[in-house]
Amino acid sequence: MVSDVEPSVQGPLDFARGERAGFARLGRCALALLAAACTPAVTGPSGAADGGAFAVEPVSVEERALDVVVTLPAELTPYEQVDVYPRTSGYVRALKVDRGSVVKRGDLLVQLEAPELTSQRLEAEARVAGERSTVQRLEAAQRQTAGAVAQHDVELADAAQQVSEARAAALRTLEGYLLLTAPFDGVVTERNVHPGALVGPPNSARGVPLLKLETTARLRLTVAVPEGQTSAIAIGEPLEFTVAAWPQRRFSAPIARLGKAVDPRTRTMAVECDVDNADGALTSGMYAGVAWHERRPKPSLFVPPSAVVQGTDKTFVVRLRDGKAEPVPVRRGVTSGGLVEVFGELHAGEVVARRGSEELKAGTPVTPRAPAPASK
Repeated sequence: MVSDVEPSVQGPLDFARGERAGFARLGRCALALLAAACTPAVTGPSGAADGGAFAVEPVSVEERALDVVVTLPAELTPYEQVDVYPRTSGYVRALKVDRGSVVKRGDLLVQLEAPELTSQRLEAEARVAGERSTVQRLEAAQRQTAGAVAQHDVELADAAQQVSEARAAALRTLEGYLLLTAPFDGVVTERNVHPGALVGPPNSARGVPLLKLETTARLRLTVAVPEGQTSAIAIGEPLEFTVAAWPQRRFSAPIARLGKAVDPRTRTMAVECDVDNADGALTSGMYAGVAWHERRPKPSLFVPPSAVVQGTDKTFVVRLRDGKAEPVPVRRGVTSGGLVEVFGELHAGEVVARRGSEELKAGTPVTPRAPAPASK
């Protein structure tokens, strides 16, 4: 009997509950609509307000001198370097140096011997002596008896003597090439020959040298400077650099020479420094990291990175002038102190949008808005 009564009692209760839930939902909707009607329009960085103007945060274009330190790769090379080749064929009679030998200018490095060359020189000198004697006899006979010897015969003998003397002198010069001496002070860094070997002039530029000689007390530091930084290079300005072999030590050398040409492949120019290496801490072939100060001849203009827009066809910032947007094409430079360097038709003190946007077309109405509060 109880089950017959329960449906009639629960029905009205469910209806009442549903009616109250519906009123609650209607009340919440009404409150939401009222709040929306009373709340002012809020725009994002590039959103348009009710009046059609875009609310943007303005920021001034700054002008200041650029001085950013970057690390550029460089290489240490010998101040002087030479591959020692023989200028005439011969056997290695004596090798006076080895890898690592320290030599002075004029020191004997390699002594060659060429028996055939010596024989040719002796023969040429004997011929010179004989022809000189012939000339002397003809001249004496000509002086003693007029007409006994024709002047033409004397001249022919004298010419033959001069030719023989020239040949003998050339052979003596070749014999001098059998002694290979150091052209400058340095260190032998490579040796590719042993006593008894037959050597001669290289058949091509790829021939293997007998020795390789390099300076060590003075080195060249060559650094590739980007094209955009070449206008601020000053001869004599010191450069600091480090090498992996001495990570805790900083070296310094003045700028001595400029390449005066930009490599079209890397868009860099070679800059050379003369490095004093009297203590021998550095060696040729080392790579170095140069602390390069990026500077400009004149102060540069800077804006926040967010102000620069990379569009599909151009890079620009949005200048704010007379309540309207004005896109200005620019070219990016380097980043310094949280700002980015820009080049274009801008001037210091002009106002641009802190957050640029492609939506801000030329002539778009803009209205300034306060920056968002910094998060704690």
